Amino acid sequence: MAKEVVLMKGNEAIAHAAIRLGVDGYFGYPITPQSEVLETLAEQKPWETTGMVVLQAESEVAAINMVYGGAGSGKMVMTSSSSPGVSLKQEGISYIAGAELPCLVVNVMRGGPGLGTIQPSQADYFQTTKGGGHGDYHLIALAPSSVQEMADFVGLAFELAFKYRNPAMILADGVVGQMMEKVELPEFRPRRTEAEIIAQCPWATTGCKGRRPNVITSLELDPAIMEQRNLHMQAKYEEIQAKETRYEELDCEDADYLIVAFGSCARIAQKAMEHAREEGIRVGLFRPITLWPFPAEALAQRAEHVKGLLVVELNSGQMIEDVRLAVKCSKPVEHFGRLGGIVPDPDEVTAALRQKFIHP
Repeated sequence: MAKEVVLMKGNEAIAHAAIRLGVDGYFGYPITPQSEVLETLAEQKPWETTGMVVLQAESEVAAINMVYGGAGSGKMVMTSSSSPGVSLKQEGISYIAGAELPCLVVNVMRGGPGLGTIQPSQADYFQTTKGGGHGDYHLIALAPSSVQEMADFVGLAFELAFKYRNPAMILADGVVGQMMEKVELPEFRPRRTEAEIIAQCPWATTGCKGRRPNVITSLELDPAIMEQRNLHMQAKYEEIQAKETRYEELDCEDADYLIVAFGSCARIAQKAMEHAREEGIRVGLFRPITLWPFPAEALAQRAEHVKGLLVVELNSGQMIEDVRLAVKCSKPVEHFGRLGGIVPDPDEVTAALRQKFIHP
């Protein structure tokens, strides 16, 4: 049977994928440019079909704590917001990470700092990959560059979140959230039964008849025990880094220069790469898909064979720090970015490549 292909926005794809993949609950609050996630869920009324709970909370703080409660019971739960709203969720995200609970947070980035603008940005890279809340923790961070990946990464994010008992984030920018493309939606699968949740999540608060209670908390007053808990989490993060890095390479085999970009910038960079090759400049594109864990080893291996790397971002320079760490300053690494919600065109990227490396 042919799979269903439809035309929709990236935000809408998130919502449809969540319904089809058997997500138990969504708790969110509207904010541009991600409001279509909540609006689409409300329009589709999954509570009448799959039984999925969809609730507009009174605030972003309330929404993330509802996710905390749902995740603690072993449910597939998620929230979505945009940059200022995700900032409000950071305390709750840190609690969820500290309690080692799986959930999905979607951030469709807009420009800042502060209220900034409703236009797209990629300036939440630091917040996402370096830990926006307090404590030594990491989010598994996936960066889609298409509407198809917006849909696909919902399932992948939950898969990784439950595999490692760790919150996952889909970090999209406003371009990917708002643009429309054809997307192949996942097939419907039923929500898990209570028996399946109990079997798959023995740590969850599913009722303690016949067993000792499960206590879920991020609080521990004994420093020796807290240290051991942190060491356990660090070992988990090392396993994620070893096993779960994802990236895409385009025309890198013969490249003299690399463009490193994620999200919508990777699409712009791909066209810039094509323009550069038409001019006789051999350029390749390296696209990190997991921003954490960052594919540092793969990038370092590819960088051995090039003369320089241009990092393209919708910010003043954030991922460039991870790129420089990956290549250990062995090759020149330059940055090109636009701020304030301005999205560059491919010719600007090609011009920056020429200016910084070809005709400095």
